[in-house]
Amino acid sequence: MFRKPSPPPTTGITPTERVTSVLGPGLTWSGSLRGSGGVRIEGIFEGEIHVRGLVVIGESGRVTCETLRANTVVVAGTLYGNILAEKLEIRSTGRVWGDVTVVTFTTEEGAFLRGQVRMEEKVDLQLEAPESPTAAENPPEERSPSSA
Repeated sequence: MFRKPSPPPTTGITPTERVTSVLGPGLTWSGSLRGSGGVRIEGIFEGEIHVRGLVVIGESGRVTCETLRANTVVVAGTLYGNILAEKLEIRSTGRVWGDVTVVTFTTEEGAFLRGQVRMEEKVDLQLEAPESPTAAENPPEERSPSSA
């Protein structure tokens, strides 16, 4: 009777798994999405997704791919394709048509999944090794005036 409402569940996304790129609503993209970082899809994407990091399919997002591969996947929109991930969360507005292979899996009430779920102790995402650091991350060494 006097209880406080419980806070909404957290996704457990670590600070290193942040969204760094966005495909906004009204945009359509076909092709390959590969790399490291985090991406949020609010538009329409068709192709393949292999991301070392976070992939968020927002409520207005619609993704069609053979297999989405990422460390963490959050689906609040629509996904047609299989998922291979360490963590998967399907939000109440999320719709997934495809098979799922994950280490951890959570859903909110109202989420939809049509496919098989396979939980493993470890998942081989088969992602490419991260690229070497960019020049901005490694500033040039200082030279002394005599060596110039």
